[in-house]
Amino acid sequence: MAKDGTHILSLENGYHLWSRTDGTGKPIKLLTLHGGPGAGHEPYERFPEFLNPDGVEVTQYDQLGAWYSDQPDFDDPANVERFLNYDYYLNEVEEVRQQLGYEDGEFYLAGHSWGGLLAQEYALRHPGVVKGLIIISMIDNIDDYVTNINAIREHEFDADVVAFMREVEERGEWDNPTYQAYDTQLDQAYITRHPNAPHHQISTMGTAVYNHFQGNNEFVITGELAHWSVAERLHEITVPTLLTFGGHESMPLSVAREMRDKMPNARLRVTPDAGHVHMVDNPEVFFYNLRHFIQDVETGTFQPD
Repeated sequence: MAKDGTHILSLENGYHLWSRTDGTGKPIKLLTLHGGPGAGHEPYERFPEFLNPDGVEVTQYDQLGAWYSDQPDFDDPANVERFLNYDYYLNEVEEVRQQLGYEDGEFYLAGHSWGGLLAQEYALRHPGVVKGLIIISMIDNIDDYVTNINAIREHEFDADVVAFMREVEERGEWDNPTYQAYDTQLDQAYITRHPNAPHHQISTMGTAVYNHFQGNNEFVITGELAHWSVAERLHEITVPTLLTFGGHESMPLSVAREMRDKMPNARLRVTPDAGHVHMVDNPEVFFYNLRHFIQDVETGTFQPD
């Protein structure tokens, strides 16, 4: 059984993960997977405040290479090969779940962004293990995301600015101060609209993990995530699922609607006036939808859209 408070989980590989459980012993179990990759647990910090009163035990943890957890030396190619791949992080979720003592069909799995990718992959790899799935601001493929973020740039900036950004990217001059200013403008409009969160998220990012999978920023995919997709298999996820997105974010809502239509047991909710990290931007609406989803599943009254 998970113990209340902050704990260090010792993995079979010898590394250690930071974890925190609030509401130990409450009947409903929720495990959270953070985004980034490498961003850390912080967007989930208000989950206990909103969910503990409803009888939900909430566990957050930082994945390997993120925030409070161990940081392998990713300058070592052997560590890159061993850890920076989908299989490692999916196996890590399973090991954490087992250490917490969450039984098959007993717990909800919530994943934000990269964590939403892991949540989809985990549900496909382990059918019937989760009681309910919560996919936060993540679609089922990267190609549609790339199309959308390119469209966002063309909408937000004049053609000469877009051309300048592409030239900088082709040269690999990611630290160009003018480019960085434009990138920050996009982050503040579409990622986290809360005025302080983007700077803090970036300052604590596990950059080795992030750069390997994502690339150098949220609006250019140059890493291993390129061309990832489970779109053709999404219909295989049959557990009750909440798809929740920000109303003004980097993920295309049109694809979110397609996901809802593919999945036999899914509900889609959009949080207004919120970006990609919409649980931070507009927590009242986000948690209203999340609490009702969990309550409906628990009482047997859940209905998909």
